[in-house]
Amino acid sequence: MKVKHIDHIGIAVKSLDKAGKFYTEALGLKVHDVETVTEQKVRVAFIPITDSEVELLESTQEDGPVAKFIAAKGEGIQHLAFRVENIEEALAELKAKGVRLIDEKPRMGAGGARIAFIHPKETNGVLVEICQRD
Repeated sequence: MKVKHIDHIGIAVKSLDKAGKFYTEALGLKVHDVETVTEQKVRVAFIPITDSEVELLESTQEDGPVAKFIAAKGEGIQHLAFRVENIEEALAELKAKGVRLIDEKPRMGAGGARIAFIHPKETNGVLVEICQRD
């Protein structure tokens, strides 16, 4: 498996507008796009920084994974995503190594990425995503 770089850091927030002000007003960054991913019950604001992004994640429904995360842990870093060259090969390699996966097959994520999550029990409590962007 070839990990290219950190693709993004996902930050769970209650409000994209409120949280985004820090990044835009204090740091001078720009929100590149905002997208709703219905399947994941989330709105995502993309804030690019060089080859990576900060992704602000706002739940669209009370039973969504981001809403559950905030209820349990509060707002903050929800996941770390690594970009891989080939997600199918990466998942096969991780599975062969006995790594517990949440997703055994890639699914569509925000920004047109193909994504899969590794179970946090494998990563010392950090939700790790691997993604491929074509």
